[in-house]
Amino acid sequence: MESEGDIIIIRFIFRGEDGEVVPADATHVTVHESVKVIPAEAFYEHQNIEEFECHDGVEKVEEKAFYECPSLRRVKMPGVKIVEEDAFAQCSVLADVECGKLERIGVEAFVCCDSLRSINLPSVKIVEKWAFSFCTGLTDVKFGDKLERIEKWAFYDCKSLERIAIPLSNHIIDDDDYDDYYCDVFTGCENLKHADLVGGVNETIAALPVDEWRNDMNAAIDAINQILLNTLDEGGKGRVVKRWIRSVLCKIVDYKQRHCNMLTEATTTLVEELALLPQDIVINNVLPFLKLPSFTFKVEEQGEC
Repeated sequence: MESEGDIIIIRFIFRGEDGEVVPADATHVTVHESVKVIPAEAFYEHQNIEEFECHDGVEKVEEKAFYECPSLRRVKMPGVKIVEEDAFAQCSVLADVECGKLERIGVEAFVCCDSLRSINLPSVKIVEKWAFSFCTGLTDVKFGDKLERIEKWAFYDCKSLERIAIPLSNHIIDDDDYDDYYCDVFTGCENLKHADLVGGVNETIAALPVDEWRNDMNAAIDAINQILLNTLDEGGKGRVVKRWIRSVLCKIVDYKQRHCNMLTEATTTLVEELALLPQDIVINNVLPFLKLPSFTFKVEEQGEC
């Protein structure tokens, strides 16, 4: 036990042993290096834990591990890849989550974390249903370019959510049963007004050889902010974002194809003019400088434009 002014800190090292009992008065928990998984319900309804920190060898937090821990405000889990169902549900004062390697967020994993304001998820691939639902204080969510899917209701009733950053991919927004108002990813997100693209798309746009193309692409990207602002139906904002992604994706496919055609014509002319040079020099030392920096995506994601 130690103190900081009037605050009493009681530290506990969690070893994950069968039958291990976490002291009721523990406030700061660290994880022993032997532990690789935080087991289900390990800290279930623990009333006093304020901070939890694990080493980068811990890869999973199982279901309801921290369910309804009313004092938990900070979590540091640098190596965790999977957070299972209800792992941090009802942690009403949780405000700081460090999770740089997190890949999968389970159903209702952070439901009703009212104090969570912003979260950076650079490695997340899958966000399951209801994952951040009823996080009423959440304003900003940033994903990285590894994101594959956000399932329905993931941000249900996040009334303060203003901005989300996602990669350019046609299958990120789950649109199953989109005839149902309540199946939208952002149902109840009445303040969502900004969406940003992450990944290499901006570098590709900057390298487009025609000013008109660059301006058109930038306008297409920026348009989502005005579209969201004018979308009064907060139950349809997921569909709006999905249509926007498709529009931007179709434009970039079109301009990349046009650039490819220009490059082919220029290459033919160049090869003719440099006919006296050895072919391998032209291919290895000249042509690479003409190529458009690549924004990689699967062509089959384009769909109908």
